[in-house]
Amino acid sequence: MTIEQLYDLYQRHPSVQTDTRQLKQGDLFFALKGPNFNGNAFALRALELGAAYAVIDEPVVTPSPTAAAAAPNDRLILVPDVLTTLQELALYHRRQFDIPFIAITGSNGKTTTKELIHAVLSSTFQTYTTKGNLNNHIGIPLTILSVQRDAEFAVIEMGANHQKEIEGYCRYTLPTHGIITNIGRAHLEGFGGPEGVRKGKGELYDYLRDEGGSAFVLRDSEVLRQMSRGIAHIITYGTADADIEGHVVPGADSFLHVEITRGANTGILATQLVGDYNLPNVLVAVAVGKQFGVTDAKIRQAITQYTPSNSRSQLIELHGNHIILDAYNANPSSMRAAIENFAKLATDGKGKILVLGAMAELGPESVNEHQGIVDVIGQYPWAQVVLVGGDFLKVQHPYRSFANSVEAADWYRHAGIKDSWLLIKGSRSSKMEAVLGQ
Repeated sequence: MTIEQLYDLYQRHPSVQTDTRQLKQGDLFFALKGPNFNGNAFALRALELGAAYAVIDEPVVTPSPTAAAAAPNDRLILVPDVLTTLQELALYHRRQFDIPFIAITGSNGKTTTKELIHAVLSSTFQTYTTKGNLNNHIGIPLTILSVQRDAEFAVIEMGANHQKEIEGYCRYTLPTHGIITNIGRAHLEGFGGPEGVRKGKGELYDYLRDEGGSAFVLRDSEVLRQMSRGIAHIITYGTADADIEGHVVPGADSFLHVEITRGANTGILATQLVGDYNLPNVLVAVAVGKQFGVTDAKIRQAITQYTPSNSRSQLIELHGNHIILDAYNANPSSMRAAIENFAKLATDGKGKILVLGAMAELGPESVNEHQGIVDVIGQYPWAQVVLVGGDFLKVQHPYRSFANSVEAADWYRHAGIKDSWLLIKGSRSSKMEAVLGQ
């Protein structure tokens, strides 16, 4: 079956699923494979559950004549490779649109930036975006295939942990605009060190440069300014010398307040985000909105009403404590920024407690990077510090330590902590939300 023929089926059944547990009547089921699973084994079950067709790359043997009747061959579509076919279908669908496709990557802040931009654009336009954290080789084509005919904008988040990954995503996303939030010390193992991170994330700029695209560039970052040279159209944002300028309004409350001083007349934006490190994320959302004609009033409303979720810089009141839960991801850059922001946060004299989980995918530098975080912690006074798991167990420090988040949760349940502020942060593998029983 050609991609054109498959696309004809997709147009009649424009909902794609890779998990039989989430299957809906009439879906197209793509039988993906991985190290620990083989979707081909569930193809017949998908058809029994109501899938219109199942795309497979291994012959499926029907266990009985009854099963064969329920799953005739014309509902099983055999292709050389299911994942490649999924990506090729996404590319074919992408080519049906002549609208802005905005790609977002970076070491930190991708999802928050994506959500803010989606909030701003969807205030005025029909906008589709990456759901949750579906930002990889499977999630991105699924996101593209979720874009409907009424779309006016698409915002696509791109995660990566090795070089050439972003380059590959661009081949079927065909972004017209791009944003690199920052270049930090994330996924050092897969990228091959800091320079590898720069090259890997920079593949988005390379594509935009080659294709005459546009980039929104953080003016405050010398690295991003240099990397973006030669791109046809650049819109800048930052604290100075930018198309959209703004700064943090200090001391308002525990949330981030941003004053836009150039390029927009939104007044002070009282966000529901915690952390000054979110300033660039807010500024680029303003920049995108202004670039595409969203009114100042709608930009203001969208940003001030956006509420973070999924354990990303969430401010929670629980057990008589104020808790900043930032447990979705962590790397040395984001961990340092979170600690420093928490240290200067005004808490009316209430004690500050750090509960930090280990950082993953740092390769040979991991122990040194964890020691560096311990050194940062030591620069500030804390009521308590708790370090959990991974390479935090391999460095010298004077703080309370646990092997995993389950042990830390048991400590928290029995510690009787009241009327305090806590920062809970760690890599996804650390599962630091478990400290709160979540």
